[in-house]
Amino acid sequence: MPGPFTIAIDGPAAAGKGTISRAVAAHFGFAHLDTGLLYRAVGARMLLGQDPAEAALGLTAEDMETGDLRSPEVAQAASRVAVMPEVRDALVDFQRSFARRAGGAVLDGRDIGTVICPRAEAKLFVTASAEVRARRRYEELVASGADVSPEQVLADVRERDARDRDRATAPLKPAADAIEIDTSDMSVEAAVAAAIEAISKRRLG
Repeated sequence: MPGPFTIAIDGPAAAGKGTISRAVAAHFGFAHLDTGLLYRAVGARMLLGQDPAEAALGLTAEDMETGDLRSPEVAQAASRVAVMPEVRDALVDFQRSFARRAGGAVLDGRDIGTVICPRAEAKLFVTASAEVRARRRYEELVASGADVSPEQVLADVRERDARDRDRATAPLKPAADAIEIDTSDMSVEAAVAAAIEAISKRRLG
């Protein structure tokens, strides 16, 4: 089995990093971790009344598989707990251990290339305009039966962007050596192809 090779994929909400990360992991045969689910699971526990730091310390795999972690309420709660240093500290070791597993790993989130895995062999920053991301999220929510307006979703996206970008701990920003992929005008297939090409070049060194 090949040794560790870490691919860090960061970016704002609904930019397409999750879709790209899953496709990249499948292409290279690597394990994949959506680190946002960790924060969503903590946020969901917080909404049930649990202390966020305690929730982070006691998080289990089952917590990431139960409940509606994709709901707008949980997304906003995840963004709120993600600014808490004690929550982030509690989840760092889990993420770093996953990243260095034998056989390779893909992690996507907000601070993988800058904080969690600053020495990752390959780093991508996947982005898109707020308007495009809000449209994508709106379509997802409507398809799932949510009662939301396009204006509300755009406002939520901008609010979350500001919270992620301006937080004191691990703010959302591209790593200095990350390759940026703007998916605003790209098809899923084109975005995935661009990511695979960029990572393949890093693997070949």
